[in-house]
Formats: sequence, C-alpha cells, structure tokens
Amino acid sequence: MSTAGGLLEKPQMIAHTQQSLNYTVFDCKWVPCSARFVCLGSFARGTGVIQLYELQSGRLNLLLEIEKSKPIKCGTFGASSLQQRFLATGDFGGNLNIWNLESPEVPVYSAKGHEEIINSIDGVGGLGIGEGAPEIVTGSRDGELAPLQFCTLRGEEDGRKETCGFGRGWTEKWVTAFIQDPASYETSNAYNQQERVVCAGYDNGDIKLFDLKNMALRWETNIKNGVCSVEFDRKDINMNKLVATSLEGKFHVFDMRTQHPTKGFASLSEKAHKSTMWQVRHLPQNRDIFVTSGGAGNLHLWKYEYPAQRSKKDSENTEMGVAGSVSLLQNVTLSTQPISSLDWSPDKRGLCVCSSFDQTVRVLIVTKLNKI
Repeated sequence: MSTAGGLLEKPQMIAHTQQSLNYTVFDCKWVPCSARFVCLGSFARGTGVIQLYELQSGRLNLLLEIEKSKPIKCGTFGASSLQQRFLATGDFGGNLNIWNLESPEVPVYSAKGHEEIINSIDGVGGLGIGEGAPEIVTGSRDGELAPLQFCTLRGEEDGRKETCGFGRGWTEKWVTAFIQDPASYETSNAYNQQERVVCAGYDNGDIKLFDLKNMALRWETNIKNGVCSVEFDRKDINMNKLVATSLEGKFHVFDMRTQHPTKGFASLSEKAHKSTMWQVRHLPQNRDIFVTSGGAGNLHLWKYEYPAQRSKKDSENTEMGVAGSVSLLQNVTLSTQPISSLDWSPDKRGLCVCSSFDQTVRVLIVTKLNKI
C-alpha cells in the first residue's frame, strides 16, 4: 500500500485529448490568454499549413486552417503584445513572417531572412515578459548570410524593423563541405532595457552565448553531440539556468549565474533517453521544473535542485559556479515516433500541447505541479 501511495503522490502525465492530422507537424504553440493553440507544418505536396485549434469540453475544435506556399518549420508569440498576439514563423524558404491570426491571409510583416530553411525562432519583449523592445531571432543552416539575424520591431502598427547580422566568420565547414546548422536559438537576460543575450546550439555540439549589448561572443563550449534544443529557465531575469539537449539522449544543465574566466559555467549532464532528445521546455509557473521529449515518443519530467552554495572560490580565489542536481519526477510514452515539439500553457499550470511525427497533436495534463 505504501508503494501505491508513493506512486500517487508523484505528478501524473495524462493524455487529455488528441487529434490526428493529415500533414507533418513541426511545431505547436499555445496562444497566450486563451484555450487555443496553433500547429505549424507541411503537407505532402510541399506546401505549408497553419492550423488553429480550441480546447472545448475535452475536445479539439478546428477554428482555422490556411495553406501557405512554403512549409513552416517554427513559430513564436514571444515578441508580440498580449493585445495583438501576432504569430512569428520561419519557413523552409528562409522567410520570416508575422501573422495576425484574425486575418491570416496576408502576413503583417514579411522578410527574407535567410537563403535556406529557418530551423528555429524565438522572441522576447512581448507578452509582458521582459523589458525593452520586442525582438525576434532566427537561426538557419544558411552558409552565406550571418547565421544569426536579429530583428527589432520598432513600430507595432507598421511592423518596421532594424536588422544587424553578426556571427559571420563563426560558421564552419566540415570536411564534407557541409555548412553547420544553428539548430536552436534562445533569447534571455531581458531584465532591463539594455541587456540581451542569445544562446545558439549547433549540430557539431557547439553552444555559443552572444552578448547583443556589446555585439560579441561571450562564452562557448562543446557538448560533443549535435544540439537539438536550448532554453533558459526564464527570459526576464538575470541569467539563471540553461538546459541543452542533444542527439544522443543526454541533456546538460548550466548554472549561468557565475562565469569563471577559464572554466566558464558550472554544469551537470544526465543521460535520459535512449534516442535523440528533441526538445526541452521549462514550466512557466516554476522555472525549476522542465520536460524533455525523446525520439522514442516519450516525455520525461524533471526537477532541478540547487546546491547549498551556488558559487565557491577556486585555488586562485576566483569565483566559480557550483552545479546542482536533477531528479526524475515522471515519464510517459505517448507515441512510437519522435515528439518534435512541446509547449506549456502560460496561463494554466500543468496544461501542455505536444506534436509528434505520427501526425498527431496531443493535449496533456500534468498533475500535482503545485505540490512539488
């Protein structure tokens, strides 16, 4: 009885409802302040699709479906206001588009950001999160343009922007002359009007931290396997933690509060999945809880525990960070195919949506998160 009681005390990951799709879905995002979410993907005929679903009485109702000329790889609401809730997307043609979901026939703003597929996109400064202007960053495999494009939306009405490309010269070629893919991007440090950093993960295992205030590379490391996803635990505070997932089923947690001049940031690693770890997402209501998605169709829920002291002096009396530990709270297998994307609801604790390559989108409920 005690064993059963202990199992019931743990958070449970429950598949609330699901919807089969007739296209390959690459990304899904909750629409802030609503029970709606968008799915982004590609039809078999090579065109893109945006679908808008609403959760009503335990069912998913399709509210909107619109087809686009290019497959859509990724999206974010991070640079939009809560009043507008514009969706920014990156597609296979290297285009950055910003959509008004109330009238999505023509984008509010469009730019040719890259010559090849946009792998990842992130935004900050919108949704009431972070200080400063709304900003978007995109990452691509493009070897001719700078691999990092930084856009500042100066006007809410006309969508004007300023761009500055940097990172040119940091792209590297393998011996096969294949250009490195920036596989994942994440913005953070938006706790005041001036500070901004962007973290980029690459398919050769490089992780690079760019300081946008000084337009410089602040830190870099290599985790020995291709980086699939990177995410800060919060965008609107001084850098706290960064999680990076990799091809070989391992994730790394970096304590970003203390940077040693030579050793960098303290970190820990955990082998969690037997296949590619596609994504990491932190719970918006508790930054120490995060979920990872695997190539075998499973999800793992983790909690980070801080050490007694987050920094210490080394032999030369220089401050260095101290890594904490992680514990597995729960895991569940939902599919036989990789879970390629997951997004927590920013408004309802424990509610999330995920998509997988079995052409299915699922809404999940994670219980007992308020008791951890």
